Amino acid sequence: MNKQSSSSVLKMENVTRRFMQGGETLDILRGVDVDIKRGEIVALLGPSGSGKTTLLQIAGLLEAPTGGRVFVGGIPATDTSDDARTAMRREQIGFVYQFHHLLSDFTALENLLLPQYIAGKDEDAARARGQHLLSLVGLESRMGHYPSQLSGGEQQRVAIARGLVNHPSLLLADEPTGNLDPKTAEEVFAILVNIIRTENIGALVVTHNHQLAGRMDRVLELKDGRV
Repeated sequence: MNKQSSSSVLKMENVTRRFMQGGETLDILRGVDVDIKRGEIVALLGPSGSGKTTLLQIAGLLEAPTGGRVFVGGIPATDTSDDARTAMRREQIGFVYQFHHLLSDFTALENLLLPQYIAGKDEDAARARGQHLLSLVGLESRMGHYPSQLSGGEQQRVAIARGLVNHPSLLLADEPTGNLDPKTAEEVFAILVNIIRTENIGALVVTHNHQLAGRMDRVLELKDGRV
């Protein structure tokens, strides 16, 4: 397969997304171009209903575009099989959502072990990686705690660590601090940025917080289906 520039962890070319609703055609994305490099943190702004989540779903290979092409790590994901896209999601893309979606019956560390086991890592390597990331997010003393024993901010820190546990080259975050109070949001955002820099990955972060967006490397605004 042909590759794009190896420094691009995400490239979207003329991406469109169209839905049919009640016999009407809704053009959500109208030719979106995005290029994110390794080590770059990019904010995505836009009013509610502008298509930010749709764009993120397409970037994460969870939804197919109506038209255009998506490259992840230089590989044209829109031209590959379902199995290949699943492997790309597992090996190259990390996700962090507004709500942590931790598994309640598993400890913080176990929530990080499971995705590694699915990816085929052995137990020792998985445990070492999980412990390392939980230490980076300041939860070295909380690894054996269940989600119900953690504060909202702590749960979101675990979710951030989980999104990064399989060494992705691209992190996609949808309002990762939107469910937190301002002080906790600031702390969690600082942790997120620090790990992205440390891991040298590219990140696309959807947010409504213009102050946080202004502290990222670039700001993209989605309006009328275009960036």
